[in-house]
Amino acid sequence: MADQREFDRFVLTRSQALLRTAYLLVQDEGRAEDLLQTALTKAWFAWRRIEDPEAYVRRVMVTTSASWWRRRWTAETPSASLPDRAASAAPTDDHDLWVAIGHLPRRQRAVVVLRYLEDRTEVETANLLGCTVGTVKSQCSKPWRSCGSTRRWHR
Repeated sequence: MADQREFDRFVLTRSQALLRTAYLLVQDEGRAEDLLQTALTKAWFAWRRIEDPEAYVRRVMVTTSASWWRRRWTAETPSASLPDRAASAAPTDDHDLWVAIGHLPRRQRAVVVLRYLEDRTEVETANLLGCTVGTVKSQCSKPWRSCGSTRRWHR
């Protein structure tokens, strides 16, 4: 019974922060709620074995969002008419953080969300994603290149 109370307390105190992370990963409110619920369900079943619940839930969210992304159809959508001009791969407004994050590949998005928007260290981010610190650094240096800008993100 104490385990259930600890889990309930964790959910009550950390859900809002975890939901923000989920939203930044999937960029849709409904999918973010589903992602968090899925992660918390997995955490519930492993609760007695978990040493750091927040890190565990965040890692589950990152891996689950990646698996959802892989299953999602992201190819072209047929239409009756062609657009007048080609769509740009870079956001038109460099200051629009949400658009910029939305254009990042899933792995870079996860690194940027954890590193800059959640203000995690490179080591924490690497541990959460199960990669090296060098990978975190390289993924953090790529987003501006892939968005067509040379500016770097700063805290």
